[in-house]
Amino acid sequence: MYIYNVTTNIDESVHDQWLTWMKDTHIPDVLATGKFLSAKMCRVMMEEDMGGITYAVQFTTIDRKTLQSYYDEHAPALRKEAVKLFSDKFVSFRTELEVVSEH
Repeated sequence: MYIYNVTTNIDESVHDQWLTWMKDTHIPDVLATGKFLSAKMCRVMMEEDMGGITYAVQFTTIDRKTLQSYYDEHAPALRKEAVKLFSDKFVSFRTELEVVSEH
C-alpha cells in the first residue's frame, strides 16, 4: 500500500470556500480517477508561523505504479483547477509514503 499525502496551508481569507471545495469537489474528483481506494482529510493542529490553516489529505493506493499513473493522467488538470480557484492563497507539498506495517 502507498499513501499519497498532500499537505496544504490555506489562507484564512478563503478557508471556508476552500474547505467546502475540497470536501464536495476536489477529493471526490481525485477518488473518481479510480486510482485511490480511500481518502482521509486531517487538520494539522499546530499553528504555522506563516499563518493560515494547514490540512493533510491522505489518499491510499495499491502501489507506486498506480500512483504514477495518477500523476501522468490526472494530476496536472486537478492541480490547475486549484490554482485557478485559489491562486496565491495556498501552499502545498506532496509526500509519498509506503505502508510498512499496520497494527
